[in-house]
Amino acid sequence: MPLPEKRYTSDDYWNLPDGERAELINGQLYMMAPPSRLHQELVHQLSRIIGNYISDKRGDCKIYPAPFAVNLNADDTVYVEPDISVICSKDKLTDKGCVGAPDFIIEIVSPGSRKLDYSIKNGKYAEAGVREYWIVDPEKERTTVYHYDEDSAPVMIPFDQPVTVGIYGDLSFTIASLI
Repeated sequence: MPLPEKRYTSDDYWNLPDGERAELINGQLYMMAPPSRLHQELVHQLSRIIGNYISDKRGDCKIYPAPFAVNLNADDTVYVEPDISVICSKDKLTDKGCVGAPDFIIEIVSPGSRKLDYSIKNGKYAEAGVREYWIVDPEKERTTVYHYDEDSAPVMIPFDQPVTVGIYGDLSFTIASLI
């Protein structure tokens, strides 16, 4: 839920009180509630699987679970904290996070983030040049996969069916096996 009536800036984002998390999108701060246990389990398991894959293949991509700041449009107006960011271009990484679009983003839907993940962030990720975006939805027990670099329609995959990481092509698993 955005805070009302004020236009916020990156200074507001970087000066949030300790322990508070938010995302800055188009001058609005969207406060973030603490995640559930299932949410954290999914972030951990997905990060582990993808990270192990990158390590086993001796890949150059880096994986960062939240909290990790992504200055999505690299112009200091949109800061998001995807649940998982995979960045394959080291020149996008700074001490403060990522400047520009990650190659692959995963969001785990929480009750308070549904509209943000499915619509607002989805549009921002597509515009910014994210190659692949997953929305893992525990309530609906499905993963919605967007391949922006292919300009294809989203695909909804039930948790009990294999989902493939498109930027790699040979990494598949079921979400149901992770929970």
